[in-house]
Amino acid sequence: MSFPVIGVVGGGQLARMMAPPATALGLELRILAEAEDVSAVPAVPEAPVGDFRSLDDLREFARGVDVLTFDHEHVPTEHLLALMAEGVNVQPGPAALVHAQDKLRMRSALDRLGLPNPRWAAVHHVEDLVAFGDEIGWPIVLKTPRGGYDGKGVRVLGSSADAAASIDWFGTMTPLLAEEMVTFTRELSVLIARTPSGASRAWPVVHTIQVDGVCDEVIAPAPGLDPAVAEAAQAAALAIATDLGVTGVMAAELFETPGRGPGFLVNELAMRPHNTGHWTQDGCVTSQFEQHLRAVLDLPLGGTSVLGDWAVMKNILGGENADLYGAYPAALAADDAAKVHTYGKTVRPGRKIGHVNLVGGPGSDPAALRARTSRVAAVIRDGADAQANSNTAKEIA
Repeated sequence: MSFPVIGVVGGGQLARMMAPPATALGLELRILAEAEDVSAVPAVPEAPVGDFRSLDDLREFARGVDVLTFDHEHVPTEHLLALMAEGVNVQPGPAALVHAQDKLRMRSALDRLGLPNPRWAAVHHVEDLVAFGDEIGWPIVLKTPRGGYDGKGVRVLGSSADAAASIDWFGTMTPLLAEEMVTFTRELSVLIARTPSGASRAWPVVHTIQVDGVCDEVIAPAPGLDPAVAEAAQAAALAIATDLGVTGVMAAELFETPGRGPGFLVNELAMRPHNTGHWTQDGCVTSQFEQHLRAVLDLPLGGTSVLGDWAVMKNILGGENADLYGAYPAALAADDAAKVHTYGKTVRPGRKIGHVNLVGGPGSDPAALRARTSRVAAVIRDGADAQANSNTAKEIA
């Protein structure tokens, strides 16, 4: 009896975190790694190095796999179409994936579906950008349609003079995406999973806290969210996935906008496991990583209910401490219920190197859970000695 082989293009932390559920399900996971030292390589037995921009490398990697899926959305569409023409099972397919690769395609699709979109325009010249800002009011946001993430490829423009100073962006990519500067109360995210045969499940809508364009914390479910807004957000994500033919996990990042539309606007889409779903590893019946594997194989999907009243995730961003394991004794002792996940990455300031999860039972307080996850993450980020000195200084003060 043989079990399926899943090939994952990309060797980042998302691929790394697919390995434990793959092992539990008896699946073989293979990774097309960007280099020998990327995050996922130590977690899987077969991780050849290759270039996702090379059709020959993709074709060689796809030999012998039952399904090809992704750690990121950057594989060229034409390569995926070529692989599919050769009989490779690609999940999600390029017709869906392009809407996560190209923000202009995404905005057009959301308009076509009648789903809540910020006001936007495709701009080919600075003059188009100025006209858009003058029409809807400044400030506005300028984005590169492809390649941006974690706040990269985004520029806030406060005036026509700022727009004129952005002329360099038009030399690298055109058209660009101009959007209104949305007034919102907080950011939300909803994750769904969908199989090729059309079965789907949604996780609870979560509150995401962003710092400098990077996801810093996630609280599940989103505290105080109107149930009607939560239901509408899940329905919108499922409608997107169904219409576009998404398979696997999809994240829809949202702006909460009370009194406007259904109470939210869609910010971005991701068609893969997502940072805002890391809490599901310890806080949910089925993690996003297991669910993604189930979905791309067209297996029955697992339950998506929260295991406690609340679940909180705190990202660990690189700081001064390079000896992460040296901080483990103090970090794990700081909270014996905390679950620490690290990515095997070299530490750089601001780089995502891990996260901490905590689940709260009946009567728990999400604010207290946030404080606890932050304490554990700080010990790992700063090192045990630095954190001890900081605590001493606070006590003296």
